[in-house]
This record gives sequence, C-alpha cells and structure tokens, in this order.
Amino acid sequence: MADAEVFMDSAGFLALWDAGDEHHAAAVDFLDTIARSEALRLEWIGPERFHAAGALFRKHADKEWSFTDCVSFAVMRELLIRDAFTTDHHFKQAGFVPLLKA
Repeated sequence: MADAEVFMDSAGFLALWDAGDEHHAAAVDFLDTIARSEALRLEWIGPERFHAAGALFRKHADKEWSFTDCVSFAVMRELLIRDAFTTDHHFKQAGFVPLLKA
C-alpha cells in the first residue's frame, strides 16, 4: 500500500472503470480508501512540465515509454511521488512503484 501521495495513471482509471479488468476489484478497493480520505487533486501540465517530459522522452529513447508516460514521470519526480495507481510496467522501469501489479 502507498505511504503518501499516489499518482493516478490512466491504466489505473481503466482498471477502476472496467468491471472485466483483472485488476478491477483491487482498483475499487484502493479508490474506496482514497475517496474516504478526500485526497484527490488535479495537476495541470504547463510548458515547464511539458519540456521536462520531452527531455525524459529523448533521454530514454531506448525504452518503449510513451510521451504520456514521460509526462507522468516528470510530474511524479517534481512532486516527489513514488507510488503510482497503475498496471503499467513502465513506471517500475522508471523507478516508481506500480500499486496494481500487472
């Protein structure tokens, strides 16, 4: 379970919304906990974050990371978040902790 703040990736949202997803039950349990804590916030991507993501994308061209992955990683690094509500193994490659095991 997460120690502090958690980054919500689109793969986590998909697991939450799709009752047929193999991670659906775990996602629902986890979001019930988050919903009770009232700890959800939105983070906007401005020019600085966009450029930080671009730098990550170019630096790690050897990986199969999408630009969207790199945006997530840039925000997580900036906000010092290590846990991600996701099944995406790219987060683990980037040094983060995916909370929904793929």
